[in-house]
Amino acid sequence: MEPASEQRPRWTFLTSHARVLLTISRDPGARLRDIAARCGLTERTVQAIIADLERDGYLLRDRAADGRRNRYAIVRGARFRHPAEAGHEIVGLLDLFAGGP
Repeated sequence: MEPASEQRPRWTFLTSHARVLLTISRDPGARLRDIAARCGLTERTVQAIIADLERDGYLLRDRAADGRRNRYAIVRGARFRHPAEAGHEIVGLLDLFAGGP
């Protein structure tokens, strides 16, 4: 049995989508591999999550000035999808965690 400090949690309060969105809000110019590393996900998973977030209107993607990297922008007026939170904008969550690691 693993010591308590080394056990991986079975569940978390934030989804992978929320973690990716928070990471992008902290660093809009982050590379896919950096986002994946910060979130503990694979690059392929992050790529799929970013596609979901773009398709559903939470995130915009554009080329950075150097033309080699993507730059992301959070759609600040976007609202949560679940009916229980649908009246709330996602910026409240992003602002809550803005100063985090």
